[in-house]
Amino acid sequence: MSHYTGPLLTRDVATALLAARDAGSTSWTGSFDLGRSQSAAVLSPDGWRWRDRDHPYPSRLKDRTIYYLDGEDYEPVSRFSGSLIKLVPTEWGAPTFEIDGIKMLPTAKESPLDDARRKVALVEPRGKSVLDTCGGLGYFAACCLDAGVASIRSFEKNDDVLWLRTINPWSPDPDATESGGRLSLTHADVSDAIGRIADASMDAVLHDPPRFGIAGELYSQAFYDQLARVTRRGGRLFHYTGSPNKLTSGRDVPREVARRLEKADFVARPELDGVFATRR
Repeated sequence: MSHYTGPLLTRDVATALLAARDAGSTSWTGSFDLGRSQSAAVLSPDGWRWRDRDHPYPSRLKDRTIYYLDGEDYEPVSRFSGSLIKLVPTEWGAPTFEIDGIKMLPTAKESPLDDARRKVALVEPRGKSVLDTCGGLGYFAACCLDAGVASIRSFEKNDDVLWLRTINPWSPDPDATESGGRLSLTHADVSDAIGRIADASMDAVLHDPPRFGIAGELYSQAFYDQLARVTRRGGRLFHYTGSPNKLTSGRDVPREVARRLEKADFVARPELDGVFATRR
């Protein structure tokens, strides 16, 4: 799918744009790509011009929502096909996303991109072939590309999440020049697709599955055995688990994950908000 190149607005950006118009200004400088860059818009009473294209002024926009221009109207970057999937702005610029109101990426203390960067650093991707099991918005992939990965093979099974990636300017585009042909993104369920990956062909693995209650198969012994099969000896793995409350859930998910990874022939330990492991 081609990537969206029009403006992205939040309530704060729209408010500032309209305030500049109402004050009689003929231009306003800010970000129309969620903080990736700053650029100027030419203002007139009836509309504004940006990147040599004319755009209408927005009406009242909701908080915690990102809008894109769909034809003549601004629409929320969200879709509903069984679940409501929505791109959500953050104070850091790079957005997160929600599924039925549940936030998929941590944003309380830092940018989701910076959070991904710390986790990616554990597997030391420079010059390596990396498996990214659940691509999401592609922040693991973006950090691997920045770190000099040789190749990264990413899977994402959700159509709507793939669509969010085409709108989000922080999501890496496999076809972009800066990706250099190093990123492949496959629309597939990795629990099925992993069987077609060659033995010991991956130098490192980044595994960021949905929570256990949604995708239990991605926490199974069978799947961890497959991860071990495709990872070369000495290869590194980071598995995001989050930090579920043992008192309320009755489970220690990180410890369960570490035990299964050990059984699959990894050496595993808790690290950050997940488990770090090395293939024996």
